[in-house]
Amino acid sequence: MEFLRENIERVRDRIGAAARRRGRNPEDITLVAVTKGVPAEIIEKGIELGLEHLGENRAQEFLKKYPLLQGKGVHWHFIGHLQRNKVRYIWDKVDLIHSVDSLRLAQELNRRALEGGRKIKILVQVNVAREEGKFGVAPEDLLPLVRQMASLEGLCIEGLMTLAPWLPDPEEVRPVFRRLYELSREVEALSLPGVQMRYLSMGMSNDFEVAIEEGANLVRIGRAIFGKNT
Repeated sequence: MEFLRENIERVRDRIGAAARRRGRNPEDITLVAVTKGVPAEIIEKGIELGLEHLGENRAQEFLKKYPLLQGKGVHWHFIGHLQRNKVRYIWDKVDLIHSVDSLRLAQELNRRALEGGRKIKILVQVNVAREEGKFGVAPEDLLPLVRQMASLEGLCIEGLMTLAPWLPDPEEVRPVFRRLYELSREVEALSLPGVQMRYLSMGMSNDFEVAIEEGANLVRIGRAIFGKNT
């Protein structure tokens, strides 16, 4: 597993360098290791090497891994598209849901939260690049949606998330990340109860350094950690 140790160290070094280029503290950037398709034994080795935050895309895969890694002291993030009929399986097992993009999904999460007597922390997913086939609310619909979500007492809106287009040159997606940061400031200016812009979840293996330079403090990285040839 030496490749895993080297990958984690390399990613952390790159995170630190990107943060320092903008005068930011590297410790303010949370690395979420994306475990899609990664066997539990490999993930466990990653935890031993210091991974503390894990992100899963699919509820079914998450539910298989969750019991195998219980008691390891990790924080789970759900980062993929969440169907309403899957909410009941995961809502009480994850620390943060990154991908809430509709009022109906928020209402279902709120119902579970109120029934279970606990708050659910969420991010609102924004399709900044307006890519067809990708989920997320359109930028112009974000503020109205957040206003509606703010009335749901079981939810804590903690920030925003986006998926940038995959392009060979990450500099080309810098405007996407910059726009999400701007949108977070617009949401913050509303001063809504239960709404904080604590997190910007943006940046993956191919573009996380640019995302950090534009304000990301949650980066979702899979291939650069778990890929043997990264």
